Amino acid sequence: MFSNIELCHLIPHSEKMCLLDTVKQWDSDSIVCITQTHQKNDNPLRNNGSLPVSALIEYGAQAMAVHGALIAKYLTEQMQEGYLAALKNVNFYQNFDINNIASPLIVKATRKFASQGNMIYEFSVASEDTDLISGRATIVAVFNN
Repeated sequence: MFSNIELCHLIPHSEKMCLLDTVKQWDSDSIVCITQTHQKNDNPLRNNGSLPVSALIEYGAQAMAVHGALIAKYLTEQMQEGYLAALKNVNFYQNFDINNIASPLIVKATRKFASQGNMIYEFSVASEDTDLISGRATIVAVFNN
């Protein structure tokens, strides 16, 4: 549906830091993205050659950012700059490095609340039938005067 290059133009992440490969589907409430960037040796979230499962929070946050950008584009509105303000109920289902997972990651984000650019999303990342992480994130909009 959308390539990595197209996604990089939607969010303020570029080159290697744009971690999502494609959008599989999206609607006004949710988005599903697919990626294999966790397998790349030059993944910017690696530390000493290891990619911890906690790095998947960034994958979820990028899915939320892409979702917000797609909604703004659809509504022909200017996307507000937003920041990850809080995480809640983050569950780590696996306690290992994810760089050895051979299959693509499935990154899902579902918007539960939206008001004046502020949003609450539930997110999850899985590999095939294995849940890796899930949680809830609060995104706060920044309005430039």
